[in-house]
Amino acid sequence: MTADIVRVPGADLYYETRGTGPLLLISQSGEGDAGRTVDLVDLLADTYTVITYDRRGLSRSTVQAPGASVRRHADDVHRLLAHLTDQPVIMLGQSLGASIGLHLATEHPEQLALLIAHEPVSPWLLPPAERAAHLAELEQLRALYLEDGLPAVLGEVRRVLGITGDAEPGLAPQPMTPQRQANFDFFIRHDFAAVARDDLDLGGCRTAILPAAGRTTPHTVFDRRCAAELAKLLGTEVVEFPGGHNGNTSHPRAYAARLREVLQAAA
Repeated sequence: MTADIVRVPGADLYYETRGTGPLLLISQSGEGDAGRTVDLVDLLADTYTVITYDRRGLSRSTVQAPGASVRRHADDVHRLLAHLTDQPVIMLGQSLGASIGLHLATEHPEQLALLIAHEPVSPWLLPPAERAAHLAELEQLRALYLEDGLPAVLGEVRRVLGITGDAEPGLAPQPMTPQRQANFDFFIRHDFAAVARDDLDLGGCRTAILPAAGRTTPHTVFDRRCAAELAKLLGTEVVEFPGGHNGNTSHPRAYAARLREVLQAAA
């Protein structure tokens, strides 16, 4: 594993690369940093050179001022990839990482051979009334966090995103460390607002995009609905993966096997 820093406008991004083979960038969900998917990376590094990174404001990545838009996060990924390669890469975007990937696919299509967009948290994909309801839901979550703190809001986040406690055995521990608490704080305070303000026109996007969702994510919740609407917009079907919204961390063995199948089929 190698680790380094790349400077981008207003921030320094920490990133890691591990493995050998075609480049595969994993853009994490929520408070996830470069180490969030360690079990999944372990299972892919024999075939792919896996890139993970700390989004600006999280863990080892610094930021001069908080409040970046999803488009700014995508520009960070654009600059990270330009620093690493001049060839298109595969991108696995999870939740907010999928929303970031949609901007990258639209604005820098030459950098992506394929985007797997797993349950993007992109309200702009939804019909207006449904979008308004989920934007209100996100604002209520943020207000609950600011008033009552992290323990109070975690259960509500799981409910809104359809996250269950089901998981494979023997996973790497992911304790709620002070650093992870700080990442949650940054995510809820600043990136919730970025999600709410986000907008994008996918018309004319020529990047190959596979909308994806967890098999156990209820079809009625926010993130699964975004995946379904993305598939409808692209005229395709949702590709299902093991587990739910966080299947990449809760079911890494099954998720890695499914990812290999999907990538082989796409190739």
